[in-house]
Amino acid sequence: MHDHVHGHDTSNRTRLAIALGITAAILVAEVVGAVVTGSLALLVDAAHMLTDTIGLAVALVAAALMARPPSARRTWGWQRAEVLAAGGQATILLAVGVYAAVEGVQRLLAPPEIRPSALVLVGVVGLLGNLVCLLVLSGSRGSNLNMRAAFLEVVNDALGSVAVIVSAIVIATTGWARADAVAGLLVAALIVPRALVLLRESGSILLESVPSGLDLAEVRRHILEVDHVVDVHDLHASVVATGLPVLSAHVVLADECFSDGHALRILDHLQECVAGHFAVSVEHSTFQLEAVSHRDHEAHVHA
Repeated sequence: MHDHVHGHDTSNRTRLAIALGITAAILVAEVVGAVVTGSLALLVDAAHMLTDTIGLAVALVAAALMARPPSARRTWGWQRAEVLAAGGQATILLAVGVYAAVEGVQRLLAPPEIRPSALVLVGVVGLLGNLVCLLVLSGSRGSNLNMRAAFLEVVNDALGSVAVIVSAIVIATTGWARADAVAGLLVAALIVPRALVLLRESGSILLESVPSGLDLAEVRRHILEVDHVVDVHDLHASVVATGLPVLSAHVVLADECFSDGHALRILDHLQECVAGHFAVSVEHSTFQLEAVSHRDHEAHVHA
């Protein structure tokens, strides 16, 4: 299992490194193209590519950190690095989207002169590079939040390149210069919602919310249905990183369970239950077993 995970982490880092190299090359081409053509759509896409280059670099660093083993100081290792990286990428994306929206409105009112021939050339180069990046990252996009954020950024880049190409064609065939500003606004409309979703998901993990799909009330009911269980309190569930939900609870048992051997059997049953009974499998669970005679003390401690 460890070898499989290590191999998967190495694959993720390789994919991110390839995507980072391609994205950085496209960024240089788009910056030059934006200066030459004066295009907002290309400028916004270049700014987007800059954030993606930074984002992919952060994702690559996060992937390397996640591969580090746990230590006495960091018992979960660097698993949560993916959440911090995804949140950072989403914040940058949101800033780019807001900038694109503001600049797009201004250019709708006063459209600058655009050179469509150079614009379409840079747009095609960017689109081809983005498609290669998508192929590289597609195999690992579901492995964790970090890889998903990287994949979404490249998807947005590809859509931005399409918008640049379409606006260049419209300007060349109709002379309507505002098509460039419209394309920039469309790119902004694509960026902002995805950035907000990613921010919400990473923020939810950092706030230690209950894992999506896990009904804590149902977990509580199920535990209370176990023979000899009298009460459940201090029930908590959260996510350390993608695919790593954790759960803890204080479970009150009848006093005799601690003398007749039931307690250990109930503990095994509870751990097997949360690992396999619910929609979200929680393999990392901690149960503190308490006797009824100890409950009053616990109520005082946790009041």
